[in-house]
Amino acid sequence: MTSIFAKHKAPDSIVISCFGEVLWDYFADGKRLGGAPLNVCLRLNSLGIHADILSAVGDDALGRELIDAVKDRGLGVDHLSVDTVKKTSLVDVVLDESGSASYQIVADTAWDNIVISQPLMDKVASSDIFVFGSLIARNDTSLTTLRALIAVSKFNIFDVNLRKPHYNLATLIELMNAAHCIKLNDDELYEIAAEMGSKFKSLEQNVEFIAEKTATEFICVTKGRHGALLKIGDKKYYNSGYLINVVDTVGAGDAFLGSLIYQLCCDTDPQYAVDFACAVGAMVAEHQGATPVLGLDDIANFMSPA
Repeated sequence: MTSIFAKHKAPDSIVISCFGEVLWDYFADGKRLGGAPLNVCLRLNSLGIHADILSAVGDDALGRELIDAVKDRGLGVDHLSVDTVKKTSLVDVVLDESGSASYQIVADTAWDNIVISQPLMDKVASSDIFVFGSLIARNDTSLTTLRALIAVSKFNIFDVNLRKPHYNLATLIELMNAAHCIKLNDDELYEIAAEMGSKFKSLEQNVEFIAEKTATEFICVTKGRHGALLKIGDKKYYNSGYLINVVDTVGAGDAFLGSLIYQLCCDTDPQYAVDFACAVGAMVAEHQGATPVLGLDDIANFMSPA
């Protein structure tokens, strides 16, 4: 069995690099490990795909604690560098009554200032898949590094996470043009498509608009509790969501992406892949924290209760 994303490779031989922010999310009841690329990385490893995090922390107590927390979750830290000048990243998270989150993200942190190096270049060049997000592009230093890594990568997955005021349209379009797969939510789809000149009103029309403008074969749009749409070439696959009691939505989209990548690395039927990914995203939203432990049996029982 070979992968849709990494042709001619078995899932257990695939290596993925996830580049971007690692941080502490501060909630009313304490702090939790976070950052979209790290959440994706943790989910992939929990499902059996080898993924490594490429990022930076500060030379401070929070940075050392973050490194220890990553190790405790079973990830390697060889490409988690320590910045002696910039601090470890912090984010204040506020949940509304429905569990939806808003974020206050501290600027100019360690992961904003990742300088390109040969070990990073070699790591990405030897990986089958390279996952990166939009937040890492807010600072010129890390954006320059991202561009260099994209230049040597084999297959790029762009995880759009729009956090105002930490993005601009020109950079988003550049990264979408470089991506083989784009994942975004419905609000992000409509905002970006409109900024690119779309006059369309429907989700499907705007997906086609983005696909044509960026020449991207794989596009996935999440729709919150209403599921997701996955477009592969000229085919579309839909899931209409799962009924859950939302605790908090932090990390649900990251869990979705990690789970989708996992299934498409297993050459799963795309319909099952999007169903599975929506299920994992929903299960994460039922828990506190972005990366609860979820076994394959748990996911199967959630999708099809006995």
